Amino acid sequence: MLLKTALVQMNIAYGDPEKNYKTVESKIAEAAAQYADVVVLPELWTTGYDFDYMEENPDAEATQAMTFLSELARRHRVNLVAGSVAKKTEDGLYNTMLVFNRHGGFVKEYSKAHLFRLMEEEKHLSQGDAGGMFKLEHGYAAGFICYDIRFPEWMRTHMLHPAHQPDVLYVVAEWPKPRIEQWRALLIARAIENQSYVVACNRTGADPNNTFGGHSIVISPLGTVLAELEEEDTILYAEFETEEVHEVRENIPIFQDRRTDMYRL
Repeated sequence: MLLKTALVQMNIAYGDPEKNYKTVESKIAEAAAQYADVVVLPELWTTGYDFDYMEENPDAEATQAMTFLSELARRHRVNLVAGSVAKKTEDGLYNTMLVFNRHGGFVKEYSKAHLFRLMEEEKHLSQGDAGGMFKLEHGYAAGFICYDIRFPEWMRTHMLHPAHQPDVLYVVAEWPKPRIEQWRALLIARAIENQSYVVACNRTGADPNNTFGGHSIVISPLGTVLAELEEEDTILYAEFETEEVHEVRENIPIFQDRRTDMYRL
């Protein structure tokens, strides 16, 4: 299947959901006008890393964000890998990815499994404890959030499903500019070692504590960069044939050649 993706690399307004909602509404409409199949948003796009705002103005069960995103997906007939938002539950505050199909139907939520101490996530957020597998019309996929990409064993875990191996790994992030070279290197490695497309959407701009690096990127299962931005506030478009994943896996059968009997100390 030919899949056209649109990655919204935006400058998130710190602690200003009203402004960010308007930006996202405009960007999704723009991507839909270019016939995007899947639109991808960055991490914590409603507020940025404004923990004070998240805690003082919680979106209980992410109801506001989910209603908004479902309507946009339905109206514009696009699938949304809708970045992540702060979701307040009885158990805590979570950094949660939301996924919707082009009919506005809710498909998946995934709460960030690995909390990033350099941004003090562990002081404000709760860790997710479930995986990021989901299915859209192009097939099976998996979602990850920012710091997750430093844990190859977590991403590989999603590849080992006996019947539903994902063809696309979606990553949403607020990755800081000083480590943008690691962002690129890690994502290329994750694509090669998992023989999957990687579609990774980062934010741009700055907040009071960090400057973010952009470089949203789409990578083939062989590690070829198909499309990439620098730091501009814009949409990255890329299209690819998902069937290439299966050709790569047949030619280099790494999953058949794994030595699980040796993978322990």
